[in-house]
Amino acid sequence: MKHLDALLHVRGTSLFVDDFKLPADLLHAAVLVSPVSHGVIEKLETAEALEMPGVETVFTAEDIPGKNQIGSINKDELLLADKELLFIGQPVAVVLADTPEKARAAVKMIKLETRELPSVVDPRQAFEKGMLLAPPRTFSMGNTSESWNRCDCIVSGRADSGGQEHLYLETQAAFAVPMENDCIRISSGTQGPTFVQRVAARVLKLPMSKIEVNVGRLGGAFGGKEDQATPWAVMAALGVQLTGKPVKLVLNRNEDMTWTGKRHPYSSDFKLGLTNDGTMIAWEVTYYQNGGAASDLSTAILERTLFHSTNAYFIPNVQATGVSCRTNLPPNTAFRGFGAPQAMYVLESAIYSASLELGISPLEIQEKNLLKKGDMFPFGMQYEGNEIRRSWRKALEMYRSENDDGRIKDFNSSNVMFRKGISFMPVCFGISFTHISMNQANALVHVYTDGSVGISTGAVEMGQGVNSKIAQVAARTFGIDLFRIKVESTNTTRSANTSPTAASSAADMNGNAVRIACSNILKRLLIYAGKHLGANPDSRIDLIHEKITINGKKTHLEWNKLVGLAYLARVNLSSQAHYATPGLHFNKSSEKGRPFSYHVAGTAVTEITLDRLRGIFSVDSVKIVHDCGESINPLVDRGQVEGGLLQGIGWVTLEELKYHPETDALLSDSLATYKIPDIHFTPGEVDIEFLECHSENVGIYNSKAVGEPPFMYGIGTYFAILEAIRACDPEIPPIYSAPFTNEKILLLLQKKR
Repeated sequence: MKHLDALLHVRGTSLFVDDFKLPADLLHAAVLVSPVSHGVIEKLETAEALEMPGVETVFTAEDIPGKNQIGSINKDELLLADKELLFIGQPVAVVLADTPEKARAAVKMIKLETRELPSVVDPRQAFEKGMLLAPPRTFSMGNTSESWNRCDCIVSGRADSGGQEHLYLETQAAFAVPMENDCIRISSGTQGPTFVQRVAARVLKLPMSKIEVNVGRLGGAFGGKEDQATPWAVMAALGVQLTGKPVKLVLNRNEDMTWTGKRHPYSSDFKLGLTNDGTMIAWEVTYYQNGGAASDLSTAILERTLFHSTNAYFIPNVQATGVSCRTNLPPNTAFRGFGAPQAMYVLESAIYSASLELGISPLEIQEKNLLKKGDMFPFGMQYEGNEIRRSWRKALEMYRSENDDGRIKDFNSSNVMFRKGISFMPVCFGISFTHISMNQANALVHVYTDGSVGISTGAVEMGQGVNSKIAQVAARTFGIDLFRIKVESTNTTRSANTSPTAASSAADMNGNAVRIACSNILKRLLIYAGKHLGANPDSRIDLIHEKITINGKKTHLEWNKLVGLAYLARVNLSSQAHYATPGLHFNKSSEKGRPFSYHVAGTAVTEITLDRLRGIFSVDSVKIVHDCGESINPLVDRGQVEGGLLQGIGWVTLEELKYHPETDALLSDSLATYKIPDIHFTPGEVDIEFLECHSENVGIYNSKAVGEPPFMYGIGTYFAILEAIRACDPEIPPIYSAPFTNEKILLLLQKKR
């Protein structure tokens, strides 16, 4: 089955926030933001802006009727700055005018005078100054301090990974309209409708029941609209409350890139101890996370970093410490992988460093230490499957079936200008929100008298195909054709108290809620069908391919007729259902528990060719074995694996955030200065095989989540490049500083030990 929205997208008829027709009295919002990374507001005058043609009003922090607070985990982020300025792009005032151009022109007329203060943008410097978003956390197992003397080889070092711009196609956008009885309806490009509702109610001093949030679809998100869509939606709603008119707020590309947070940059210290045969004995790591000026989701992201500190490997003695540092950058936020890529990159750096010291390949160390069933993670959960080793063996098979061991060596020895390198990248990613209470979802299902079905859930469609899967779940549960299913927009009046569409959990949780709701209705229909057909009470009644069967034999009663008759007999054709992921628990005092319902595993084999003269490279092939469980939509899942892979490759090779050394202003603030993978950068071959499912899990119909895990396959490209550089000259010392840009490669090729 194809993506439900495919035809709409191709025809250009799918509607996003900026596409809806709005009333004639619509006001457009433009935002005045802080021009300094740290400072104090000395003067803020709006009189001249108010006199501009077409301007309705200008509002600031003083005009907020409720709490000037939009923080989620920690309440440490203001909607509008009131005195201190903490980052470039921090909202200060909002202009409402009858056109976007007039609103932006009026913003320039606001007089904002500031007194600059010293700023900090480096997490290590912030740590030294005690600038923390939360106290440090440590996950541990065994005893590392007593383990070092049992190690034949100990390597230590530093690994740095950069941020990453989400660069979703649709920029941050929202519009809000007034409703009767002081109610407000917000259409927002958000992954978390309930969070927008909750924060809007807090800021506007209204009950949540008076705030309706509706989400049709998003033009991409990747985590960047989980929390960071909220301020723009709340500003639009506040504008409605203050003026009584509809308000629309859409950021342009430069504003979006400059004002919003990115993937968290990390700077990490590591120490790894091994025996001579490559068995990992002890692992110590400290992650310095650059959280930006407010918490946003930083502490949750750092928590997932700690959960994935050992990735796909068993290490008996572990001490992993995470420090979330407050800096004067826009608050960094969720991004595909949610902190796990940063952890995996550090461990792979340590493994590569150890391979050089031991004189063996990274492949040997990786393979020797892969998790097996029953192995313990540092957070107290056992690994419950065997997919990691199975995916590794299958990936090795795929690679060796097309390559003899000497092919790359022969190529490297016979070429003057080019060198090849390969790497293996195993991935083990836990599925569930690590905040246990968020692992719940609900669904509302209506069967209409004509046989069509409407479904409402808390899942947000943002291109990942979740609505396609939910429609499939309903069709499969009922036993009817897919064309009968309509998945409604995500709306807080139909699906209340929802978790954001994130953590690769939306299809699992919302799909299971839909399955329960559909099963409730189906049970009623089958009971009625048995009575209507005069079936024996012990008979087995089923609905298969839209026909009622009794003990496996078809009857004349079809879906449409059954629904119509059931309605006349006053059978309830609607159901609301709730699903809570079972078996989850975690004690933050002991840092032990079972935070994940299952793990997704896989292995990628990456081959690259390096031009040693120019420092450029091509990704020749990536072979992936991925664990999807029993995929309910292989086409959608394959697309997610391909997209995640390319985004991961971009993070470790191309996508470099640059800031002005004196002002801290973002320099890579447009598509002219920020490079992402394009069609010419795509690997020459991407071969994906789904691992055969050998076990059951709580995913919907035994499928497994697919959104985030494939991102980590891209990390392998970094280490394939290092292998190619070593083939140029084994005396060149490796660096662990992502992204591994062409400039870094070229400079490294000139170095010697």
